[in-house]
Amino acid sequence: MKSKKLMLLIMLCVVVVTSLQAQPTWKNLFEDDLSNAAYKEGVWRTENGVLTASEDECIWTVDDYDNFVLELEFKTAEGTNSGVIVYCTDTENWIPNSVEIQIADDYAEQWATADKTWQCGAIFGHLAASESRVKKPGKWNKMLVRCQDQNITVELNGKTVTEMDMALWTSGTKNPDGTDIPSWLSTPFAELATKGKIGFQGKHAGAPIWFKNIRIKAL
Repeated sequence: MKSKKLMLLIMLCVVVVTSLQAQPTWKNLFEDDLSNAAYKEGVWRTENGVLTASEDECIWTVDDYDNFVLELEFKTAEGTNSGVIVYCTDTENWIPNSVEIQIADDYAEQWATADKTWQCGAIFGHLAASESRVKKPGKWNKMLVRCQDQNITVELNGKTVTEMDMALWTSGTKNPDGTDIPSWLSTPFAELATKGKIGFQGKHAGAPIWFKNIRIKAL
């Protein structure tokens, strides 16, 4: 009887361990030396775990991703205008061939008075965040981006601020609410692939951006 109970216990342990091993786990999106990234030489660098750029150039993953949760921290400067890019299928012409989650210093006049889809946490040019939750320049923010097929959810500093179903964006000129889409974002989101590279925009609009603790988990 004891041997039978022991065998059942061992089998149960095997099932539990196998189940835990099958669960998706977090991993760093980029290696510390950026060996698994594609970027213009000399522009992007990591120092003490912080990633930043000296020019308006993007950094990209080498691998393609679909159905994932991306977690990161970012810090703005005065006037920062940057972004997290997902589902990119053409890094040379990424703007109409990807989805950009906007990062901006909403305290700067040029962004505070801009269209809401240009403010922090928005899907740039397409869907405004429900509220501005970005901290003042110099403070670290936490962002979580969940991408599952055509559904994208953005959390900023602990609260969900944006939820998008890309299938509703059937036009390349008008959003579902009738507002205009910037002319340079000409591909309807409903037609975009939902697998591609992940990127980060560099020193855009003359202001820097810093990232750290960037990690990803498959769904």
